[in-house]
Amino acid sequence: MSFIQASRDAILKPLMTVAGIVEKRHTLPILANVMMRKDAERVTFLASDIEIQISTTAELSRSAETVATTVSARKLIDILKALPDNIDVTIRVDDKRATLSAGRSRFTLQTMPVEDFPTVKTDHDWPAGFRLPQNQLRHLFQMVHFSMAVQDVRYYLNGLLLVTSRDRLRVVATDGHRLAYCEAAIDAPDLATREVIIPRKSILELQRLLADTDDPVDVDLADNQLRLRFGEVEFVTKLVEGKFPDYQRVIPSAHSKRLLIPRESLAASLSRASILTSDKFRGVRLTLEPGALKIQANNAEQEEAQEEVETDYQGERLEIGFNVGYLQDVLANLKTEQIQAEFGDSNTSALITVPGDSQFKYVVMPMRI
Repeated sequence: MSFIQASRDAILKPLMTVAGIVEKRHTLPILANVMMRKDAERVTFLASDIEIQISTTAELSRSAETVATTVSARKLIDILKALPDNIDVTIRVDDKRATLSAGRSRFTLQTMPVEDFPTVKTDHDWPAGFRLPQNQLRHLFQMVHFSMAVQDVRYYLNGLLLVTSRDRLRVVATDGHRLAYCEAAIDAPDLATREVIIPRKSILELQRLLADTDDPVDVDLADNQLRLRFGEVEFVTKLVEGKFPDYQRVIPSAHSKRLLIPRESLAASLSRASILTSDKFRGVRLTLEPGALKIQANNAEQEEAQEEVETDYQGERLEIGFNVGYLQDVLANLKTEQIQAEFGDSNTSALITVPGDSQFKYVVMPMRI
């Protein structure tokens, strides 16, 4: 039975959209597959890992049949990528096999029953929702994602906190050593205040999928699920249960030592100094003095790096240590010419912000050097 008739690129685009969540190893073999359902000329591609589900639709057929199957996502992608650009491809489904033909090439792949594919149930009401441009939501995720924990036993840190209100959308991420906060204005007069934790994998996948355009994305919230719809894509993810730390208490508000630092100069100095740190100990010492910020790093071989960045600082001298990676992460994500840094003493966290912009805050804990 004829299933898909389209160019190689036309098939590869929706397939790549959904296949990002497909893991190489699964307890359920069918989760390595992508489900394809044809309804007349439109074909829906769907992938799931039990926690996340992505679907998208494209016009890829010339026949009126309704048929569905599942096939290995990775094998299908590899075959299509290996074919010449824009070659015409036909996929047929017969007797538990999918046959792909393109020019003089022919591939036969095993299929698995659609009935066995574990889709995520979304047949409930979505009590809360709002709309905003894709590039705005993508920017919010971009500004904080690097602070999410990775496989922390405190499972509620392995994700991103999303806080909604009528006129404001806030996102927060922390791994217990640093915290990133970003907010944006939205217009949702009927939206109640809610706090949900989106899993780390979902955030990384959404950064790949969301476009840098003004096209809208509809965000819907339920008790244990989040749904995003944009273009032809529908993205559904389970939420992380648990209580996120009180981020408002973590952000310092009374630091007296403030300075403006050229972002690129600081990033370059930290990059050079980090060469002489070790994999196990990534610490650098910062020394604040009138007119200058000095950076020092050393290692077990008694090697030492020293850098100096000119600043407008005129306060008391301060020595404080940080994990250099935590500083490099935030500098790499900011695009401004200068950053503002605020310090208390050598034992309190530092606050990094953008001059004249209160929407972004980055808190980093000190370390002993």
